[in-house]
Amino acid sequence: MTAASIDRVSVVVPAYNEGGSIATLVSELRSAGPWREIIVVDDGSSDETARRAADAGARVVRHPYNKGNGASVKTGIRQANGEYVLILDGDGQHRPADATRLVAKLGEYELVVGARSPATQATLARRIGNNALNALASYLTGQRIPDLTSGFRAARREQLLEFIHLLPNGFSTPTTTTLAFMKAGYNVWFEPIDAGVRHGRSNIRFGPDGMQFVVILLKVITIFSPMRVFLPLSLASFAVGGAYAVWTIFTQSHVTNSSVLLILLSVIIFLVGLVSEQISSLRFERREQ
Repeated sequence: MTAASIDRVSVVVPAYNEGGSIATLVSELRSAGPWREIIVVDDGSSDETARRAADAGARVVRHPYNKGNGASVKTGIRQANGEYVLILDGDGQHRPADATRLVAKLGEYELVVGARSPATQATLARRIGNNALNALASYLTGQRIPDLTSGFRAARREQLLEFIHLLPNGFSTPTTTTLAFMKAGYNVWFEPIDAGVRHGRSNIRFGPDGMQFVVILLKVITIFSPMRVFLPLSLASFAVGGAYAVWTIFTQSHVTNSSVLLILLSVIIFLVGLVSEQISSLRFERREQ
């Protein structure tokens, strides 16, 4: 996409109590290029986020109450008029100057993600958690994912609408969109960026939200490639049951009920995975038709 094509891009900024940073962000975005529009979705803020965004030149869409980051992103996608949508957080950690680099890849790629360098990602605990999620997602998708949770991304609006029903209302919209685009076979590019220091306090809780990210990751993968989850579980159950059976044959001269149950469990898990795989294939066939 050339610089002249920036006017085909709608910028969506989900914001909740970001009054301290939103005006600067909108002003810097307007300086970065002639976007089709800049939409700030005020997610029921109790501060002056909406007024300051409007004063800075953004089009403001307001939620009457707080629904969550994902709900704000979905509202922005529905409201957007551009062929492409650029999404970035309203807390100031994403640099508007990097936006044009992400947008430049659109056309060749359906989804472009701003992959943050490890040195600029919040705390050590957060970096360790993100690395663990990246490794798990890379295994489940069979492709390297350097930054699964970055909220800085650009994509075709048409494809975002295709998966909008999968997007949760909470903080795992980036995770879901990345996995959905990859497993659907769309071209995905990770553009290296440096993240700035966010304004205010993060609303993400490391423990509960980290587990939620893992659950959503597994949920999305079982929608698109169920056997990536069910097959390893089946093989592990079979291996443990078989090994225990061999050990009891040599030590007790018989096969225990536990061994039989583990082997039967492995067969059941495999069959469930096989049925899920067929359902997944049918879903894609219907979508393509």
